[in-house]
Amino acid sequence: MILSDREIDAALRRGQVRITPPPDDLASEVWSSTALDLRLDARLQVWRRPDGPDARFVVDPRDVNFSATELASAYAHEEDCTEGFDVEPGMFLLGWTVEKIQLPHASRIAARVEGKSSLARIGIGVHVTAPTIHAGFGFRAQDPGFVGNPIQLEIWNAGPLTVRLFKGLRICQVIFEEVAGLPGRGYDGVFAIQGPDVPPPV
Repeated sequence: MILSDREIDAALRRGQVRITPPPDDLASEVWSSTALDLRLDARLQVWRRPDGPDARFVVDPRDVNFSATELASAYAHEEDCTEGFDVEPGMFLLGWTVEKIQLPHASRIAARVEGKSSLARIGIGVHVTAPTIHAGFGFRAQDPGFVGNPIQLEIWNAGPLTVRLFKGLRICQVIFEEVAGLPGRGYDGVFAIQGPDVPPPV
């Protein structure tokens, strides 16, 4: 079941969903009937096409040493969009939300991130088939001071126009869903702890 705006607000008040910094009240334009807008943070990782000796490099996801994070370190460079960054047609980059999210697995709430229609209609996507935010995301039971993780965005420009992105842009929306039953475990995948300042997983 998808949570309505009132149910999301109630879950925030009960601590079932935690967002830092907290969203404005329900009268704010960041809310829709079943979603909440999230903003783009400043740091971007912009992928480049391999050239020179690496021009024919092929990624094999079956390789036991395959690591998307390490590939990004090797084939992407950092940009700051505080003053704006131009995303050209065909460009692919990684970004993060300003907001950090916690979904304690005992709350039985999961989420998914989706794009904004206003940006989608000019070709900007915010995820590449990976919208899911699992129950337990960003939650550390042993660390009550931990405020959660930002959501990593896989941003791409499928349109014909260059689009300028800025820090603070309402780039995506998060939808919360009730999980049927208590999960046997929280989310502990390779990206359980993520963010622009988090070291790559080993």
